[in-house]
Amino acid sequence: MSAPLYAVFGNPVAHSRSPLIHQMFARQEGTAIRYERILAEPGAFGQAAADFFAAGGQGANVTVPFKTDACHWADSLSERARAAGAVNTLIKQADGRITGDNTDGAGLLRDITANLQVALAGKRLLLLGAGGAARGVMLPLQQAGPASLTVANRTAGKAQELAEAFGAQACPLADLPAGGFDVVINATSGGLSGELPAIAPAVLSACELAYDMVYAAEPTAFLRFAEQAGARRGADGLGMLVEQAAESYYLWRGFRPDTAPVLAAMRANP
Repeated sequence: MSAPLYAVFGNPVAHSRSPLIHQMFARQEGTAIRYERILAEPGAFGQAAADFFAAGGQGANVTVPFKTDACHWADSLSERARAAGAVNTLIKQADGRITGDNTDGAGLLRDITANLQVALAGKRLLLLGAGGAARGVMLPLQQAGPASLTVANRTAGKAQELAEAFGAQACPLADLPAGGFDVVINATSGGLSGELPAIAPAVLSACELAYDMVYAAEPTAFLRFAEQAGARRGADGLGMLVEQAAESYYLWRGFRPDTAPVLAAMRANP
C-alpha cells in the first residue's frame, strides 16, 4: 500500500513549511506519509480540493487565501470552524465526507499556555486586529477563561462587530488604557510588512507577554516595539504554526506529536 496522502493548499504556497513539519510528525509516529504543496488558482479551490480527495487524499491544510473557500466547500464544520468562519484543516471521514476544522486558536493557546507557560485564566487579554486571523482565535481565547478580552482595530466598527459576536468588548486604539493588559496578541494584517498598530507604548507597559502571530528569522517590528515599551516577554507565532499543525495531524491520524523537538528544529533552521 502507498503511504497516505496529505497536502497544503494555498496561493502562494511554495514557501510553506508544512511538509517539513508533518514529515517530522510522521517520523515520531513511526510511519510514512506523503505531503504535498498544492497551488490552487483563485476561484478554483473547490475543484482542486475535490480532485485531491478523489485521488486518495486523506486530509489537507488550507492557508491564505482559501480558508473561507474551504469553509463553504466542506460537507460539515466543527464548532471552532463555524465560529471562525474559516477552515484550515480538512479531514476525510470514513464515509468519504469532508469535515472542516480550524486549529489556529488551539495552536495559539497551546503555544502560550504549554510552551511559554503563561496562564490565560483570569488575565486581561488584548487582541489587536479584527480580520480573519483574529476571528479564528476568539472562541478558544474566550474558552480559556480570561478576566476580560478586549478587541481593538484600526477600523473601530470591525472591532465592535467581532467583539459583540463573541461576547467580548471593543475599545478604540487611541483609548486603550496604559498598563491595562496582561497579554497582548497582535493579529493585525500588517504584521509581516512591519506595520505597527497605532497604540501608545504605555499600553504594553505592564504586559506579561506580547505575542505576534506572525514569525520571522528576526524579532518582528511589533516585538521590538513591545520590548521598548516595557513588555516583560515577547514571542512570535512560530510555536503557533507548529502547534496548529500538530492539532491537524492529530485530527487526521489520532496521534498527537511531541512539538518540542519540531519547534527546536524550526528555530535552528529559520
